[in-house]
Amino acid sequence: EHVLWRLENGNFDGLKPKEIVIMIGTNNTGHVGRPQKENNGEVYQCTAQQTAEGVKAIIAKLQAKCPGAKILLLAIFPRGATPEDAFRKQTEETNAIIKTYADDKKVFFLDIGSKFLTADGTLTKEIMPDLLHPNEKGYEIWAEAIQDKVKELLK
Repeated sequence: EHVLWRLENGNFDGLKPKEIVIMIGTNNTGHVGRPQKENNGEVYQCTAQQTAEGVKAIIAKLQAKCPGAKILLLAIFPRGATPEDAFRKQTEETNAIIKTYADDKKVFFLDIGSKFLTADGTLTKEIMPDLLHPNEKGYEIWAEAIQDKVKELLK
């Protein structure tokens, strides 16, 4: 959803972070209830491979702009109520690809998706009211789940 364009057009200029945390890609899976239209009138939706290629391009752009920064690439969070949800399955396919981008030297992969799910794999509206975007409780879970890795990478 235009992150690469933003990186190429000044939205990251002048920044010199030691670490960058990325969690991106769910919007490329598609939109429920509000399809985005491209210029040709088609509904916007990418395959797992296309989304993964976009993530790879963003990582490459960030590495070019901030060569000293470590990148913590988070798995795309689960979406949809159940493990059978088509969006959830596509997210899992994308995550299987993007986890291979980690070299554990400059790019690190972390999957915290299970932290948002019940024991049977259900994503509840208590954590993500629209089964996509975290609420305050979801953000607390997110922060707690990554804080140790963030601290480790900053050493």
